[in-house]
Amino acid sequence: MATPGGPRPGNLPPNYNPNSIADNMQNLQLNRPNQPPNLGNGPRGPPPPFGQQPPPQSQSQPFPSPFSRPNRPGPPPPGVVPRGVMPPSTGPPPGTLPPFMAANRGPPGANPPPPSSASRPMPSGPFSSSPLTTGPPSLPPNAGVPPMSNGPPTQGGPQYPPAASMRPRPSTGPPPMPQTMSSSSSGGQPLHSFLGGPDNQPPRGPPPFSAPPRGMQMQPPSSGPPTFSAPPQNPPFGAQPWQMQSRQNTPPPPLMSPPSLSPGSVQPPRMFGMPPSLHNQQSMATISPAMGPSGNVVSGPSKIDPNQIPRPVPTSSVLLHETRQGNQANPPPPATSEFIVRDTGNCSPRYMRCTINQIPCTSDLLNTSGMQLALLVQPLALPHPSEEPIQIVDFGEGGPVRCSRCKGYINPFMKFVDQGKHFICNFCGFTDETPRDYQCNLGPDGRRRDADERPELCRGTVEFVATREFLVRDPMPAVFFFLIDVSMNALQTGATAGACSAISRVIADLPESPQTMVGIATFDVTIHFYNLKRALQQPLMLIVPDIEDVYTPLETDVIVQLSECRQHLELLLESIPTMFQNNKTADSAFGAGMKAAFLAMKSTGGKLLVFQSGKFTSCLLLVLLLFLLERLKEELISLQERRYFEPHRLLQPVDNTMKTMAIEFAEYQVSVDVFITTQSYVDIASISVIPKTTGGQLYYYHPFSALSDPAKLYNDLRWNVTRPQGFEAVMRVRCSQGLQVQEYSGNFCKRIPTDVDLPAVDCDKSLMVTLKHDDKLTDGTECSFQCALLYTTVYGQRRIRVSTLSLPCTTMLSNLFRSADLDTQFSCFLKQAANEIPITPLLQVRDRVTDLSINILHSYRKFCATVSSSGQLILPEALKLLPLYTLALIKSIGLRTDGRIDDRSFWISYVTSLSVQLAIPLVYPRMISVHDLLSKETDGSGSVIPPPIPLSSEHVSDEGIYLLENGEDCLVYVGSSVDPDVTQKLFGISSVGEIPTQFVLQQYENPLSKKLHEVINEIRSQRCNYLRLKLCKKGDQSGMMFFSYMVEDKSPNGLSYVEFLVHVHRQIQSKMQ
Repeated sequence: MATPGGPRPGNLPPNYNPNSIADNMQNLQLNRPNQPPNLGNGPRGPPPPFGQQPPPQSQSQPFPSPFSRPNRPGPPPPGVVPRGVMPPSTGPPPGTLPPFMAANRGPPGANPPPPSSASRPMPSGPFSSSPLTTGPPSLPPNAGVPPMSNGPPTQGGPQYPPAASMRPRPSTGPPPMPQTMSSSSSGGQPLHSFLGGPDNQPPRGPPPFSAPPRGMQMQPPSSGPPTFSAPPQNPPFGAQPWQMQSRQNTPPPPLMSPPSLSPGSVQPPRMFGMPPSLHNQQSMATISPAMGPSGNVVSGPSKIDPNQIPRPVPTSSVLLHETRQGNQANPPPPATSEFIVRDTGNCSPRYMRCTINQIPCTSDLLNTSGMQLALLVQPLALPHPSEEPIQIVDFGEGGPVRCSRCKGYINPFMKFVDQGKHFICNFCGFTDETPRDYQCNLGPDGRRRDADERPELCRGTVEFVATREFLVRDPMPAVFFFLIDVSMNALQTGATAGACSAISRVIADLPESPQTMVGIATFDVTIHFYNLKRALQQPLMLIVPDIEDVYTPLETDVIVQLSECRQHLELLLESIPTMFQNNKTADSAFGAGMKAAFLAMKSTGGKLLVFQSGKFTSCLLLVLLLFLLERLKEELISLQERRYFEPHRLLQPVDNTMKTMAIEFAEYQVSVDVFITTQSYVDIASISVIPKTTGGQLYYYHPFSALSDPAKLYNDLRWNVTRPQGFEAVMRVRCSQGLQVQEYSGNFCKRIPTDVDLPAVDCDKSLMVTLKHDDKLTDGTECSFQCALLYTTVYGQRRIRVSTLSLPCTTMLSNLFRSADLDTQFSCFLKQAANEIPITPLLQVRDRVTDLSINILHSYRKFCATVSSSGQLILPEALKLLPLYTLALIKSIGLRTDGRIDDRSFWISYVTSLSVQLAIPLVYPRMISVHDLLSKETDGSGSVIPPPIPLSSEHVSDEGIYLLENGEDCLVYVGSSVDPDVTQKLFGISSVGEIPTQFVLQQYENPLSKKLHEVINEIRSQRCNYLRLKLCKKGDQSGMMFFSYMVEDKSPNGLSYVEFLVHVHRQIQSKMQ
């Protein structure tokens, strides 16, 4: 029997195998005509699904790798910049704080444990804190994405190399800003940020390490010194980029809080990776008034120098992030940057992030800041290939150690007392008795002597083997049921053929396990099931004509094991398009088809994948057909007339029919993914309720093109069934006394207030958990959060993934601004706006989003900033890009006053479960120039993607070609005066007017075309999405769509960036008065 709490013999970690994940997410090729499945060209080596290995057949080897490795990783791999700890700095003078705020008392006396030669030190004391000086430094906001390998390729193209040879993914976020401080005297000169300061000031510190060049493999630390490439010579936006310094991961020095800084005095500690502090300057972004031709300030408080406005600055350095260091929580790197996590007590920020990395002790302090307190949880997020796997812990029949009062799981922050015979829960404070077979003596530092040998006591994320008490029934098999629309519209547009081809090719990628079962049905105004039993010579069609009272024609043989029906399934999928080619039925029984498929899956649960095209009618929605037609008329009414009809109601479901059906699906663990391939209005507001409630996903292809979209349809489907995921999941978030969970937001079904039910959960889905105070927290202590996810793997193993995060509490308002997480804060803004759009008039939502941003900046200006000039717009360093992202959100599809109803409904559905790293790119896309790819020098890191350019029409030339991507779509804009030689090389056509709107981008034998394909494939890999390619030309509708993403320009949907900053400045000045 395994040692209680020890690594489980013979088990690889679930949902994690870097090599397997990389194999599953091979290079996504460019759009090509759909190709037939591989039927006779040798065996297709199906990769193990979502990074898991089948259950072991032998338990003879105790403690196999990777769980028996006693040593921690050595030096960082090539191209990695280690992140140091961020000691708190000091705050503003007490006189500038609100009345309820007391001065910080300083750190409690906690001695860190002595380092061990075979293990890392285990944090056990509270977070040390000291008063802040003037303005809080912060993490730099980014606009890039974390490293993700993408989905599968279409057949016939090159493959990405396996994970062993994968180089670090590039990131496009801004580099850190220098931390600066001001003298205690009021005569210090304010610091102009990198966007407003002098250009001739050189960066401090040595140049950063950069990622290895393309083609160079990342070697283990012991393989010799890496080769580094030079840092960029010219910043992309004309501003001096402050790069992050390489710092050793050593415990921080004692914190000091001198009353003032003078030449020769000891400087206070600075934020990790930041250049040395500059005397008499402040660590905040300031935007000075515009200067006139004579050098004088332009009169009026509303003038802003356009050269000083903050913009994202990309960087390609790979960061090494230790979650805790020196008995303190390390603030996470920006979600949009590339980083490698070393779990040293807190969970990886990929799994859980907080909007503020220091928790306010009171609700009054939180309300004064104007910021949100929430968690973004992504429990099955993809790790970096270089990170250690999550370890599985098996406590045997007794199950994992838990608090008997709050049921919190054992974690590194539970304190053992009485020689290890009792432990104190870090959530409810209850003292529990330690199980006898789990007791261990304590060392001189108060930690258990075996803490570094037990993953649950030294890791922020572990996975427990669930015992029988966690099972309501036997773990469900992996069931995949495909429901295909064969109505006339689906056949004529090629949607049916595209779906059948994609399914046929994806079958080979399903898990090779006896637990894997499949079924298939088609529907128009009747429903057609198919008997796939092996004994039959060919599949047998079973028709259900009564859609008023649907049923399943067979109790068995509709869903069968994949190994028994593979040949029948491939034969059926090949014949379906021709079988129904003469179908003249225009309508489809979408609701009845889902209901019938649910009845077939009711006994097992599983994934229902629905391919719907065109308008739908159903036994459940026939009485609502008139409402659907009315909605279609409403969409065609002008905006001036439509506002009197409360147009936001068009974004709500027609009635509760779909919601009732979805709740029943979720109760029986059936998750629904809907692929909408349409060319007209289909009422996504009603359809999206099904995937939202069942933990599924909505895919939207409008207008569907049989020429280019089958490739994306195949890649989306393949990633859907092969990504890391689990079934019949239940999730709960716990937090320490003084805080409580207020609300969950995401794709789930909720039956009780404390838990969320997830019929399916995958690596791409995130949930927002808003928090509120119910008591006062103690300054100098830490507040803990724990996410526990109980789920079933695709191999039928019941597991509990537990992620724990412990953050310090503070009474200093400036600490909150200093530790604010811009990416997470903005993700909460985005998700809250999406939740309000269907129930609130659009103008009110836009105003509310703007007010949230203004209130935060006003609070900082009033209580934390020390620059007294009223002509300056002062932004906290951590949130200096908040106005830009707020403006981008206002101009996004979801909040624009124009656009189609279905487009806005899909945007809402997409945002609801969007991960943190994709939130900012969705509203502030990345734009690069294509025509000069060969002449453009990279940043020296080996990144394939050139630096982005600002989203302004000033940077778009008629002689250029530009690529813009937001994580979902990829627009290629072709100017009207492009060099014919360039268009010939890229598109095979010399004239811009001859390029068709619906085109398939092909690779030609010239360097420019190859470089463009390389860039697009790299973007798809980063975004973990195939991205639809759309051609845009100047002067037509597609060109207008492209320029609608130029969020820094003035448009009918909002102010320009400079004008918006002026508006924000005026509002702050008004509040200050």
